[in-house]
Amino acid sequence: MAFLCLLELDLHFPDNGDLKGKRKELQSLKAGFQQRFGAAVAETGHHDLWQRSTLTLVLVGGEQAPLAERADSLQRYADARLGDLTRWDRRMLTTDDVLDY
Repeated sequence: MAFLCLLELDLHFPDNGDLKGKRKELQSLKAGFQQRFGAAVAETGHHDLWQRSTLTLVLVGGEQAPLAERADSLQRYADARLGDLTRWDRRMLTTDDVLDY
C-alpha cells in the first residue's frame, strides 16, 4: 500500500496586474514544487483571474510519516515565498482509498 498526500493551495496575488504576470509566478512556484519535493502539480481553478489561482499538488510515498514531513516542508516553502497569500487544504490518503473510489 502507498500513501498519497493531496494538497490544495488557494493563492492570491494582490500586486499582479495581468495574466502574464500570474503565469510567471505560477510557473516558478510549480517548478519549485516539482524539483524540490517531487510533487505533481496542476492549476485547477481561477484560470482566467489575474490575482487568484488554485493549485492541486500530490505527493506519493511508501510510508505515511516521511510523506507528512515532506508535505510540511512543502507548505513551509510556499508560506515563506507567499506569506499570507495562501490557504491550504490537505488530505492524506492510501492507494486503497483511491482505488475504492
